[in-house]
Amino acid sequence: MTSFPPFRKVLDGVATREQMFQLFNRHKDTAGVDPLSGTAYAGEWFQITASEYHFMLDLLPPLFQRTGMFGISEFKAGNVTSVFFAIRIRGRERWYHGFCDLSDRQSPDKMRAAIIAHETGATDSMTREEKLEAIWNATHPDFKGIAGEINPDAWPVEHHGKRAVLVDGGRHGTILKLLEDLSADEIDSRMPAIRAQAKKRGGNDADPS
Repeated sequence: MTSFPPFRKVLDGVATREQMFQLFNRHKDTAGVDPLSGTAYAGEWFQITASEYHFMLDLLPPLFQRTGMFGISEFKAGNVTSVFFAIRIRGRERWYHGFCDLSDRQSPDKMRAAIIAHETGATDSMTREEKLEAIWNATHPDFKGIAGEINPDAWPVEHHGKRAVLVDGGRHGTILKLLEDLSADEIDSRMPAIRAQAKKRGGNDADPS
């Protein structure tokens, strides 16, 4: 089973509206995830534009609202709901979405602190888990899959339900490898392309609207 760290960035760059809604439901087909608990989503966050922040604020009556933060009244699952943040970082306003488990009443403030800590860190401040999430999200469906979903006998039972991506297997050709088992070199070799994609999508800090 995939383990989920407390807070993790799941998209490198600024999400479009289409990407935002895709990320809202990105675990719906993930094997071994309980759709009623919301556990897989809790702690995930990504950057959005100002227009998406205000679109979501106007979409439903907020569960709560205070300066630079509001929560959605429609829960994702269990105690997990969407919380949206407007945060000034290095003199510029930025906007984010995060899934918070409100069984911990301090979860939104902890999420906000985690976002600020990440975004004000070193140039390459993504953790290994965040890079893996970015790789998974950026990989075309034809080049990734769930271990054991199509050919169960090809994977040990303990790996069934885990995420896998195609890699260069050398003399073995292209092979599926568990996402969590990617080497540091395999991860780093994919990050420039992912960051280039983010820039193409307009992944700068300014909101054009």
